[in-house]
Amino acid sequence: MGRGESMLLKREDLEAVEERTLAPYAMASRLSRGREYPEAEPAYRTAYQRDRDRIIHTTAFRRLEYKTQVFVNHEGDYYRTRLTHTLESAQIGRTVARALGANEDLVEAIALAHDLGHPPFGHSGEDALHQLMEGRGGFEHNSHSLRIVDVLEERYPGFKGLNLTWEVREGIIKHVTTYDRSDASGFEPDLRPTLEAQIVSAADEIAYNSHDLDDGLRAGMISPEDLSQIKLWKEAVQEVGEPFSERVRHGIVREIIGLQVTDLLSETERRITEHGVDSLGDVRNAPASLVAFSVEMAAKRQELKDFLYTRLYRHYRVVRMAEKARHVVTGLFNAYLSQPDQLPFSVRARIDGEGAARAICDYIAGMTDRFALEENKKLFDPYERV
Repeated sequence: MGRGESMLLKREDLEAVEERTLAPYAMASRLSRGREYPEAEPAYRTAYQRDRDRIIHTTAFRRLEYKTQVFVNHEGDYYRTRLTHTLESAQIGRTVARALGANEDLVEAIALAHDLGHPPFGHSGEDALHQLMEGRGGFEHNSHSLRIVDVLEERYPGFKGLNLTWEVREGIIKHVTTYDRSDASGFEPDLRPTLEAQIVSAADEIAYNSHDLDDGLRAGMISPEDLSQIKLWKEAVQEVGEPFSERVRHGIVREIIGLQVTDLLSETERRITEHGVDSLGDVRNAPASLVAFSVEMAAKRQELKDFLYTRLYRHYRVVRMAEKARHVVTGLFNAYLSQPDQLPFSVRARIDGEGAARAICDYIAGMTDRFALEENKKLFDPYERV
């Protein structure tokens, strides 16, 4: 770089770096379909970097710190929350993206937004809201994540929502895991999403299976002996060693993540080669998801999932909290619906445009576990100050 020449990398420079370094099937930010509302792009960030920053600064993102993953927040500050899960998914996603030559910034933006729509109390809260909204448009957290970034976050004077790029919004609505599948109308539902969106779906599954396992062990709800016949666990133990301790537990969980990431990269590379994928169009028109696990790893992962479902997610302590969650969410919804004047003015102002049920659903979905429990006390405990 010559004397007097600027050392700063402007957006155009960053886009040029992408052009040189990304794989031909990756989604370059320069080729984005853009935003619904035209904006001048920033001088020193790509479009997807800007999306990532907008997501991080939302109210919905901050609230993830106090929303349930498996254990309700007040049960202990060392258990995963939606926020820590989101960050762990983004970290795994970036690792996979870098190895595959995909766009890390797009992966990070989708990963950071993928759980914004989760209501309090995890899937129990979601199930309750879905039942309450039956015949009223339903409730599904991927769709609600998109609703948050498109409508509910009000941070800019010229438009509702965050005005994110088309590809990030597509990645949110096309997020697919065991628990996630949404109506992607308006986002070319017959086509695959970008490779980056597929990476986030896989990273999400790696994160929640591995870290729910870690939290279950820490909570004492499952034990190493319970896991002794689970193939992924056995492989990780052989690598890390015994006897079991807290330090060894961390090592085993790391190894389980590593085994899955290594397999994911190998199988994805095999599929890209097998299908002759050499462009974004090839990704979108592929007969199946390109980012996937091998048949052998998929079987091992299913074995672990089945174990977690029967021994952790159906553990009596988790089930009791899930039933409490349904009771709280249902009670709040019905109380607000029967007497909307109990709602804050900002929520009541939206009833005319959205309808009472949708405005109330949006309000409850935005609550943290702690706020929902406090509201429950204020509405139903006669000795609690309102």
